[in-house]
Amino acid sequence: MRQQLSELRRAMQAHGIDLYIIPTDDFHASEYVGAHFRGRHYVSGFTGSAGTLVVTADWAGLWTDGRYFLQAGQQLEGSGIELCKMGEPGVPTIPEYIEKTLEAGQTLGFDGRVVTARQYEGYQRIAEKKQGKIVSDVDLLDEIWAERPALSAEPAWELPVSLTGRSRQEKLHQVRREMESLGADTLVLSSLMDVCWLMNLRGNDVDCTPVMLSFAAVTMTDAVLFVNPAILSTEIQAHLKEDGVTIRPYACVYEYTKKLPEDSTVMMNLNVVNSLIRACVPASVRVIDHVDPTELPKAVKNATEVEGFRKAHVQDGVAVTRLMYWLKHNVDKIPMDELSVAEKLEEFRRERPDYIGPSFAPIIAYGAHGAIVHYSPTKESNIPVEPRSLLLADTGGHYLQGTTDITRTFAMGETTDEEKKFFTLVLKGHLHLGNAHWKYGCTGANLDYLAREPLWQENMDYNHGTGHGVGYVLSVHEGPQRIHWRGAPIPLEPGMVTSDEPGFYLEGKFGIRHENLTVVCEGETNAYGRFLHFDYLTMVPFDLDAVDARYLNEDDKKLLNAYHAKVRETILPYLAGDEAEWLLHATREI
Repeated sequence: MRQQLSELRRAMQAHGIDLYIIPTDDFHASEYVGAHFRGRHYVSGFTGSAGTLVVTADWAGLWTDGRYFLQAGQQLEGSGIELCKMGEPGVPTIPEYIEKTLEAGQTLGFDGRVVTARQYEGYQRIAEKKQGKIVSDVDLLDEIWAERPALSAEPAWELPVSLTGRSRQEKLHQVRREMESLGADTLVLSSLMDVCWLMNLRGNDVDCTPVMLSFAAVTMTDAVLFVNPAILSTEIQAHLKEDGVTIRPYACVYEYTKKLPEDSTVMMNLNVVNSLIRACVPASVRVIDHVDPTELPKAVKNATEVEGFRKAHVQDGVAVTRLMYWLKHNVDKIPMDELSVAEKLEEFRRERPDYIGPSFAPIIAYGAHGAIVHYSPTKESNIPVEPRSLLLADTGGHYLQGTTDITRTFAMGETTDEEKKFFTLVLKGHLHLGNAHWKYGCTGANLDYLAREPLWQENMDYNHGTGHGVGYVLSVHEGPQRIHWRGAPIPLEPGMVTSDEPGFYLEGKFGIRHENLTVVCEGETNAYGRFLHFDYLTMVPFDLDAVDARYLNEDDKKLLNAYHAKVRETILPYLAGDEAEWLLHATREI
């Protein structure tokens, strides 16, 4: 059993807490969190980006989704923590488990700042049903984590309108129009991505996600940015002042919320805002629970942002294509392993103009490691890459012009018929989705079948979504759109940047994933309606060495050949000598 788990139980006992929850969250319901907020990792040892730890006096469980079943199972071994596979038959949800486990009069505890207001409401109903109580004003991690990192305070930086396409004032004006239509006097904004998008600012307070720890409040006449003032340069502070934005310390958002005018109306997204902020709202203030008015404008990229994405993907395409060449020509000549491959790709990216840094921790997974959907190599897990089987590389970068996310699966030498079969079936589904044309109003759930159909015909599947939104120099995972047969009913809009990433995974053998980013584009509008389609942003060859053409029909081949012709046209001008000659072969027609 992990020592951290024992220490947490002692702290629970000291505070009279019978069941304690540690989610993977910061004060903003972020998917990726800074070092200060990685308490679930500290206690459980599980390093994945998604999961919630629930601890009682004699039991502990970690809930996570299908991306992490294999990884969590390995990392929790011997920890005294049971893996609870979300969505699997017989596995209760966290609220269901709590309701079944919490006894009459017992106490449920968590740090209210890392639990959303909506989650709190659910926990409160359970506590009331059990005649128990909630303790949400104690952060037990502070008591047991002696060397807990401080809150990050990295310098912020400003994106010019030449890159964002819209000024801070224009965005504030749009938000205020939406507030007015809903009858809101004040908007309290908690999402780090939304605050940074609204303010045209970026930071470095979360690894691989260029955001700053901050909240924002907007009224019809002013705006407030709650942030550590020390991270803002004099120039940025002057620009904010010119646009009517007042700067207040980060933690002052709670006091601000307590002092909202009586009988006024505040808008906040209770699925994002933390429960302590919600608790600070005076009783006389009406709360409108609504999706943040920044969410859809942030997801629908303007023409300047789309053009920036294209430029970023050209640079990223050069870097990843050069990695592919390097792998093919060196795997049987020099020692290489998962970590050295990741380092080599980072080296190629750093050579490209306007590169900022990785958009997530690189997933470089050789052989059986590829079956761990979100595996990321460490010194302990790192293995050699040999001249056989498959290497899965899911990586991305932030450039000043946009964010990338790409997966390529490389044949490192001789591959089996089984590997080639599923490599080709996954590629077939990827091409079918990328070629989709649909009537306006369709959602990602309507299109998901196109990517899965080749595998479903074989009674096979993959346990993750097919596509997610991508932010503009923000989070590599962005909503509200999603491509999944169980996805949210959000129509795909022109300007949305979305991934196309089917996969296939055989535990103990290999993993395959093919991922391009796409942008939704306008098609034809006629008597039958308005039609949309995808356009690929990613420009990197698929590895033809692993393709078994028997599984492709003539239309599939035309799609693949057309894509490779575009890659060749786009990337070839940036290569020379042997690399250029090789690209001609790598993008040959089949």
